[in-house]
Amino acid sequence: MISDGIAGSSRTLSRMAKCLRNVCKNSMDSFIRDKGQRVGGRTEFTVIDESHFRHKRKYGRGRAGQTWRRKKWVFGILGVRGQTRRPVLRLVEHRSRRALLPLVRRHVRQGSTIISDEWRAYRGALSDMGYIHLTVNHSRNFVNSHTGAHTQHLERAWSSYKGHVWRLRGNRTESILIEHLKLIEWTYWLGKCHRDGPLGRLLKDIRKLFSV
Repeated sequence: MISDGIAGSSRTLSRMAKCLRNVCKNSMDSFIRDKGQRVGGRTEFTVIDESHFRHKRKYGRGRAGQTWRRKKWVFGILGVRGQTRRPVLRLVEHRSRRALLPLVRRHVRQGSTIISDEWRAYRGALSDMGYIHLTVNHSRNFVNSHTGAHTQHLERAWSSYKGHVWRLRGNRTESILIEHLKLIEWTYWLGKCHRDGPLGRLLKDIRKLFSV
């Protein structure tokens, strides 16, 4: 874009990117207010997991951002139906029951099938909440030999999500990381569902936000 004369510097590109992230964030927030953000049900199972999105320093050197020092977790809830994936991504302080279970209750429909590892925050609690809870012990295998349950859908998704964030150097502060998580949600909940793809949805959201 710089060589084509669209932007004069990398700073301008960063400002343009932030503006577009805000467009997507505004659109996703509006969607959640109007329709909610819930996964699961009879035709869609859910995978849950937690992962670090800490800022990577080249060769272990350089200034550590806020997300590196605080070591917060990203809690992921992934709805899986055929080839469709719908992620819910939230930054949390701890991986405790108090932090994770309210998010599950808010975003996963009652009676849904949930697959997770055997982290103690989930143990017994999800079944008591009315979910069908399947687990896999990652210290022994990647797939439960009795039920066939696995978390590989979300494991692969983590790799894709982190690649997106790290490529754009978007996890240096919590606020920027949250913007990128919201952008990832927008891509799968709204962008890929539009008849003209993510670009068509982006143009629609730009017109709506900046309509005169």
